Amino acid sequence: MHRLKSIVVVEDDASLRDAMENLISSHGLNVHTFASAESFLAQRGLIEIDCLITDVQMDGIGGVELFQILRNIGVGTPVIFITAFEDERIHKRLMAAGAKGFFRKPFESQAMIDCIEHALAV
Repeated sequence: MHRLKSIVVVEDDASLRDAMENLISSHGLNVHTFASAESFLAQRGLIEIDCLITDVQMDGIGGVELFQILRNIGVGTPVIFITAFEDERIHKRLMAAGAKGFFRKPFESQAMIDCIEHALAV
């Protein structure tokens, strides 16, 4: 039996989190949303994750730190970053570290879907 791919969105902005959930589920993918990295990490072992989308800057654990935590424990799930702040240095560092995408808010819905599909195909 074929399992639908599961996308996790970690985003502290409720309206963007809801919009991402609608966008991703409308493309036939399972989506799980979390308001913080801490809440995601508490549930991580309970859900299948094929791709993670996370905000770079959040209260508590931010997306960059979340990425490092996952890599340090051996989780190689593809990660896509979103941010409201342009920081070319962080962008380059994350892409060099293996991020599958980096988007500045607001971003084009189709560009995000294309990036997710590319991340899932790898």
